Amino acid sequence: MHSTSPTARALTALEVLQDSPGVSAERLASRLGVTDRAVRRYVTLLRDIGIPIESTTGRYGGYRLGRGTRPPPLMLTAAEAIGLVMAVLEGRPGAADATDPVGSAIGKIIRVLPASVAEAVAAIRQVTTAQTAATAASPDPEITAILVRASEARRRVRFSYRLRQDRVMEVDPWVVSVWRGRWYLVCWSHTSTAQRVLRVDRVASVAVLDAPFTPPADLDPTATIVEHMSTGWRYDVEVVVDASVDAVARWLPGQLGRLEPTQDGGTRLVGSTDEPHWYARHLSALRAPYRILSPPELREAARDLGRWLTRAGSTEPDEPSATA
Repeated sequence: MHSTSPTARALTALEVLQDSPGVSAERLASRLGVTDRAVRRYVTLLRDIGIPIESTTGRYGGYRLGRGTRPPPLMLTAAEAIGLVMAVLEGRPGAADATDPVGSAIGKIIRVLPASVAEAVAAIRQVTTAQTAATAASPDPEITAILVRASEARRRVRFSYRLRQDRVMEVDPWVVSVWRGRWYLVCWSHTSTAQRVLRVDRVASVAVLDAPFTPPADLDPTATIVEHMSTGWRYDVEVVVDASVDAVARWLPGQLGRLEPTQDGGTRLVGSTDEPHWYARHLSALRAPYRILSPPELREAARDLGRWLTRAGSTEPDEPSATA
């Protein structure tokens, strides 16, 4: 006994008719797993809702859609459609470009979505993307769409932000951006009276307010996020490298800090970190001499790394541990 509803089977029949014009009743019945009599019922159901289906009899007879028939709207929920575009953006920045094959496909999906859903999906599509390679927690699609549309409309929002304990915040949502596979909201927090970069996957219970705002004219979302990642941690870092800023930028990831040219043609790296050993490992990618001016914890971490590398490159076996 088939548990699928008649309406669902009728829609499946419509898909077959679209893919195989002139399909015979016998073949259609086989595709649906029903009898020829049931096929006639589904065809009648489709005709009753205004879809013209032509039928011809005889040895080569079958069913086909009438001329001028338009396919039904794409049957995706708002969350499904938005989530699909978000997933594409996380792995393919070209999704925002109509000339890119993936971007062209997204455009076709938007054109057949119901208007209310299409607007949200189109807004998500314009999100700035950069270095989308890392795997990270995905935010709620509907919450993300609300934030993006509030940013476009330049309207303040209020939401609960999940940290060690939930916190209610009011912010001007300047822009939503994807960086290294994670979704961020660059905003002005009226709660903290400061610029903030917040993770969208930690946002909940969003309400759009009637208060307007004007974002900074020179806002660079990616640069703002990178700067946020490199400041405000426990240890202030200063490193001088005997190489140009362009060279250092090729060797080190941007979240380590800000690069400044020195008078002698070198580079000063200014940042901060909670993890000196992690930072020291990244510095080892430098292909020029460098000096760690601060903090002492980073200098010690670099010495530890040097000892580990020296031991790894040594042909002498480690001294055996003393035994009782």
